[in-house]
Amino acid sequence: MQALITLAAFLVTLGVLVSFHEYGHFLAARLCGVRVLRFALGFGKPLFTYRASNSTEWVLASIPLGGYVKLLDGRDREQIISVEERPQSFDVKPLWQRSMIVAAGPFANFLLAVILFSVIYVSGVPQLPARLQAPPEQSIAAKLGVAAGDQVRGWQSLSSDYSGAPILDEFDPVPSWNALRWLLLNALTGEQGFALEIQDTAGGRHVKFFKQDDLPLIAPNSDPFQALGLFPQVTPPSEWIELKLGPIGALGFAYQRVSLITKVSFRLMLGLFTGKTTLKQLGGPLSIADMAGKSAQVGWQPFVAFLALMSISIGLLNLVPLPMLDGGQLLYDAWELVAGKRISLSLQEKLQKVGFLLLISLSLLALFNDLQRYLSF
Repeated sequence: MQALITLAAFLVTLGVLVSFHEYGHFLAARLCGVRVLRFALGFGKPLFTYRASNSTEWVLASIPLGGYVKLLDGRDREQIISVEERPQSFDVKPLWQRSMIVAAGPFANFLLAVILFSVIYVSGVPQLPARLQAPPEQSIAAKLGVAAGDQVRGWQSLSSDYSGAPILDEFDPVPSWNALRWLLLNALTGEQGFALEIQDTAGGRHVKFFKQDDLPLIAPNSDPFQALGLFPQVTPPSEWIELKLGPIGALGFAYQRVSLITKVSFRLMLGLFTGKTTLKQLGGPLSIADMAGKSAQVGWQPFVAFLALMSISIGLLNLVPLPMLDGGQLLYDAWELVAGKRISLSLQEKLQKVGFLLLISLSLLALFNDLQRYLSF
């Protein structure tokens, strides 16, 4: 039964995220007057094909590991375009429209994440309070005098040149540990100091300053939270708080959350190239299936939150400037904007082959990490 739930959750995850991404491309293309030849979910042999009245083929294929939108494009050597169809071709559209069509896929994933988080906040979600446990010895929090039972009430970022002067501005409220955790991740990955407004067990309030120079650096095989020393206190569910917002408030809060998660995820992804994070953290289809299944078994809200996080990841991944990805095409567009001419078709085909090899290599590495993670004894 558990295997069936995991498989179903995995298929739903890929189906929702891929279809939303590709529909972003599809909708932008239609708005720009570009003819869409095929909208496909999956690769390989078609299981179901429907031809719409506008001649677009809607295809459900046998390998559910992605999808694509095929446009009418004069640069595709396999397409024969009549004079009447030429105005509907992708390659004759102005640069800004072509770029918008390409960027619409990742944008759709970020939009989906905002919508999914908004649904959670409107329905009401229980949240662990931002109450801290006793920090580990020698941690930064321990040296600053943070004690068990202290509750974080406010947050404020510190400038890089902060010298210890009193803070006069108001603190941003910290509603839960989950909110605090993402703020801490943002500070650690961005190497930015911060101040916490803390309420102790006696009800008194005071401020703790975590200066930029004192923060632990993100590095492979290290836990910056351990060095920082801020961990949530185990709290019974009866003391949890419910975060429930109206539709407008939920959209605003969801947008802030997606923006914050996107910044943190981007820095961690960039760390793969700078050496701050390790390639062992890459996960493949087995990791996605496992997390999808586990979140679905806990409840619909954790599963929807997982979908939102995955949607952000897919949006960011597709913006990586590698051939075969949307970011690669946007890089071509940037070159065209600066140089005033397009990259030649022959050079683009060579870059596509290089990009394909890189993506295959990363996919195999992610699968290898999965196998090590789940099949090692």
